[in-house]
Amino acid sequence: MTRTTPTSGTAGTDWAAFVAAAPDLARTVESRFAAHRHHVLATLRRDGSPRTSGLEVRFLDGGLWLGMMPDSVKALDLLRDPRFALQANPGDGTDMGGGDVRIAGRAYEVEDTAVKGAYMEEVEPPEPFHLFRTELTEVVRTHVEDDTCLVVEIWQPGEPLRTVRRR
Repeated sequence: MTRTTPTSGTAGTDWAAFVAAAPDLARTVESRFAAHRHHVLATLRRDGSPRTSGLEVRFLDGGLWLGMMPDSVKALDLLRDPRFALQANPGDGTDMGGGDVRIAGRAYEVEDTAVKGAYMEEVEPPEPFHLFRTELTEVVRTHVEDDTCLVVEIWQPGEPLRTVRRR
């Protein structure tokens, strides 16, 4: 099995840098993820086709962390190709209170025992497990404003927050 390491391409940043760059959007994103326990992770299969899986996420110590069962297909996908997309659970019904929230980036397995130990102390996951730290390449929130306007907020590392409004 090939283990991934950071590669060139779109530069990513950690959750803390995103919070510093777009604090209001970051608070909204965290609250959308906190509203429900399970979310949807998209990874890439060996043949390049997408795979979606359920996942719990954690925002701890300035990071967005992904914990997974050992050798789960989503973990194996990330070990092979670190690119991912993560969508917050929209919740019951169709109102999506707080809007639709998506995060894209790359996830790298954590092998540092001190980092894994701190995560274990906080989260108490079943062992053994894979732990991935994330680098964000995009955060998007889509919501309806005043029942008349679709608002899309887009953040990418090194860029100002963009807001697109459609009536």
